[in-house]
Amino acid sequence: MLLKFDIKVAKAYSSPSQRIKALTEQWVKNQIYCPNCGRIDIGKYPNNKPVADFFCLNCKEDYELKSKQGKMGTKIVDGAYRTMIERLQSSSNPNCFFLNYNLLSFKVSDFVVIPKHFFVPEIIEKRKALGPNAIRAGWIGCNILLRSIPEAGKVFFVREGREQPKAKVVKEWQKTLFLREEKQLSAKGWLLDIMNCLERIGKRDFLLGDVYKFEDELSSKHPENYHIKDKIRQQLQFLRDKNYIEFVGRGLYHLV
Repeated sequence: MLLKFDIKVAKAYSSPSQRIKALTEQWVKNQIYCPNCGRIDIGKYPNNKPVADFFCLNCKEDYELKSKQGKMGTKIVDGAYRTMIERLQSSSNPNCFFLNYNLLSFKVSDFVVIPKHFFVPEIIEKRKALGPNAIRAGWIGCNILLRSIPEAGKVFFVREGREQPKAKVVKEWQKTLFLREEKQLSAKGWLLDIMNCLERIGKRDFLLGDVYKFEDELSSKHPENYHIKDKIRQQLQFLRDKNYIEFVGRGLYHLV
């Protein structure tokens, strides 16, 4: 995989934003394979496509591209808040490619895909409405909170300037596809909360009691549920059935 942009692509554009768009889109089309099927068959949608930018010619997965200079940070600026929330309810919601680049070297520093099944309302931050003097007065945008997405939902092709093995990328993608089976956003939100808790424990082998320590936090996030410990056990059982974790015995689990 070549990490350097083909700067010849940008010569036809005068606007800096247009040049970056041309460079990043051409790089994705030429260098990236589909993480779902592994095929190097990424097609580009016309520029007037309302949601996605790319699609896999083989398995038909859709991808939206967002690019940023410098480090990835903890949030990504997105479009209209209402539109984003509506998209989360739709089966047409695309997976998201996030590309970070160094403008001095014209090289990709990070490239990550976040599968669409990790997008729930809890990771979408509502921004303040534009003021009365703005061209689009009253318009409300949103941010994607990367810090709220489990690490399992950030599948890196390139990390800190280093290409990741293709086999690893495809394996990490496949590991969480079971989340697509859950159609209710509230139920999916519970699973993602538990996955975040498991990562925050900071070790691959953990006890049921380690997860119970998040009871108050989970209760605050889900005030409608009065049986948090029961819910925790239910979610752990589901993750065990999907081979995301293993039950060793006597309250001991292993994060696969």
